[in-house]
Amino acid sequence: MRWSRFALAGFLVLGLALVGTAGTDTAKNIVGVWEVTKTTEKKGVPPGATIEFTKDGKLKLSVKFGDKEFNAGGSYKIDGKKITVTIEVKGESKTDTATIKSLSKDRLVVQDDKDGSTTEFKRVKKKSS
Repeated sequence: MRWSRFALAGFLVLGLALVGTAGTDTAKNIVGVWEVTKTTEKKGVPPGATIEFTKDGKLKLSVKFGDKEFNAGGSYKIDGKKITVTIEVKGESKTDTATIKSLSKDRLVVQDDKDGSTTEFKRVKKKSS
C-alpha cells in the first residue's frame, strides 16, 4: 500500500506540472523530464523523484526509497490549468486532479486540488540510454 500511495502521490504532483499555462502551450511546455525539488505534501513523492511527460499524453514516474527504486506509468490530460493524471500501480488505477501555479522553461509549481499541498520541480535533461 505504501508503494502505491507514493506512486499515486507522485503522479498527482507531477501531473500538476502539466497544467502550468493554459491550452496547447501547456501541453507542449510540460513535455520532458521533471525532478521534485521541494514539496509540502507529507505523504507525497520525495525530492529527487522524477516524472516524464510525453507528447502523446503518457507519463513515467521514478521514485527511489533507500536502495529500492519504484517505477510506474500512466497518462495525463490537460484542460486549461487543470491536469488529470491516471496512475497504474499493481493492476490498480487512480485518477487525481491538480492545478498548475507556475510553468516556465525550467521550473514547475503545482498544487494538489484535494489537500492544497504544493510541489516544485526543475526540468532535467533526459539521460541517454
